[in-house]
Amino acid sequence: MTMMTGQLQAAPDHLTRRPNILRQMWNSRADYLYVLPAIVVMLVVIAYPIYYTIDLSFFKTPPGLQLRDKIFVGTENYSAILSSDVFWKVTLNTVIWTIASTLIAFVLGFGCALALHRDFAGRAILRAILIIPWVISAVAASYIWKWIYHSDFGVLGAVLVQFGFLDRQPNFIDNVNSVLPSLIVVNIWREFPFAMIMLMAGLQTVPEQLLRAAKVDGASAWQRFWHVTFPHLRGVSTVTILLLAVANFNSFIIPWIMTGGGPSNASHIWITHIYELAFGRQRWGVAAAYSVLLFIILMVLGYFYVRALSGNEKEHGA
Repeated sequence: MTMMTGQLQAAPDHLTRRPNILRQMWNSRADYLYVLPAIVVMLVVIAYPIYYTIDLSFFKTPPGLQLRDKIFVGTENYSAILSSDVFWKVTLNTVIWTIASTLIAFVLGFGCALALHRDFAGRAILRAILIIPWVISAVAASYIWKWIYHSDFGVLGAVLVQFGFLDRQPNFIDNVNSVLPSLIVVNIWREFPFAMIMLMAGLQTVPEQLLRAAKVDGASAWQRFWHVTFPHLRGVSTVTILLLAVANFNSFIIPWIMTGGGPSNASHIWITHIYELAFGRQRWGVAAAYSVLLFIILMVLGYFYVRALSGNEKEHGA
C-alpha cells in the first residue's frame, strides 16, 4: 500500500515537471527577449553556414557549374576524399604540423616562463622582446620569413654560407623535404610567446609558502618543481595545449602566404587544401565535405577544452 502511494505521489511530479519548466520560461520571457538579438545573429552567422556546408557536402559542383545547378551525389564526396592519396598526404602534414608546433611551442614557452619568473635585471625588457613575435601581424611575419628563407637573397642562407655551414644558399621553402619543417619553425616562433604568457600567469598562482616549506625540508629544485610547481600548472597547461592545438589545426595564414601549399602539396594542411579546392578549383562539394570533417575534429578538441575549463573551475571552487 505504501509503495502504491509512493508511485501515485511520484507520478504527478513527473507529469508536471515539463509544465513547470515552461512556466519558468514564460515568467522569464523578458530575459529571453534581451538575448534574442544575439541568438538571431548566432543563427545567421553560425547555424546557417554550418547547415549549408553540411548540405553542400552531399552535392557535386563541377567547375563552371553554378551552385544552384549542383548535383546530388550522397556520400560520394566523402568516399572520394577518404580514397584519395592527396587526402592522406595532407592529413599527415596536418598531424605533423599540429603536434610539432603545439608541443615545441609549449615546451619553449614553458622554459621562457620559468626563466622570466625569476627576478633579475632587465627582465621586463626581455619579456617585452619575447612577446614581439606574438603581437606582430601573421601576414607581416609570413612575408618577413619568406624573405629570410629566400633561396637567392635570404638572410638565413647567407649567414649559414658565410660561417661555412653550407656551400651554397639552401632552398628552405622550395624543397619538398624541408618546406614543412621550415614553416613549423616560423609557426613555433610566432606562437611560443602565447604559451609563455599563459604559463607565467599560472606561475603566479603557485603558493610561495609551499615552495619555501619544501626547500626547508631539503627538496631539490627539481623536486620542488615536480611536486609543487607542476601540479599547480596542470590545469593551465592543459588549456594552453588545447588552445594551441585548435589554433594550429585551423592555421591558414603562414602556410598559405609562404608557400600556397607547395611544392607538390608538401606544405598543404587541411585548411589550405580546403581553400584551394573551393576557391582555386571550384570544387565546392568536396571542399564542404572536407570542412565537415574538420568541424567534427575541432568539436572534439572543443569538448576536451570545455572539460579542462570545467575541471579548473572545480579545483578552484574546491
